[in-house]
Formats: sequence, structure tokens, C-alpha cells
Amino acid sequence: MSNKNTKSEDFYLRFEEQLLESQDWPGMYMYKFIVKDGKNEIDQLKKILDNYDGNISFKSSSSNKFISVTFEHKVSSPSDVIKVYREVSVIDDIISL
Repeated sequence: MSNKNTKSEDFYLRFEEQLLESQDWPGMYMYKFIVKDGKNEIDQLKKILDNYDGNISFKSSSSNKFISVTFEHKVSSPSDVIKVYREVSVIDDIISL
């Protein structure tokens, strides 16, 4: 399940272009993450997201093996969105949606 730092620079460039075309900036952006239900991963994610002003919610999977995390945050530009994704990419076994 590990996808640690697997996204290329090309991916982020394409993603930034898509974000520029798909919504107005500044604006709200909703991040979605899935992590194993282990305290370490959740604590790491919370620590990163605590650096940003936004609303965070957690939902356990039906098997209680995974936690879905939703984070809504007002950003100035697509590069701000990508900054958060890059920061959380250091967490083992995180899936960014």
C-alpha cells in the first residue's frame, strides 16, 4: 500500500494545470486521504495538517483497518494545494485521493 513519494514532477505539473482550469483561486480545496488505522500514521497526518487552518474529519472503514481523512482548507493557488500533498507524501502507507 505504500505510495511514498511516488509521484513525479510531471504529475504535479499536470495536476497544477488541471487545478488552474477547474476552479477559481483563491478558494476552498477538499483533500482526501486514506491511512491504515495505526496511531503513528494518523498522528503524523494531524501534525502536518495542524499547520494549516481548516476543518478535518475522520471516518473508520467498516473493517476498522483504515481511516478516511477529509481536510477542507482555503488556499491561494494550486501550488498551495500541491504543497500539502508533497508534505503528507512522507507518511508511510498514505493514499492521497
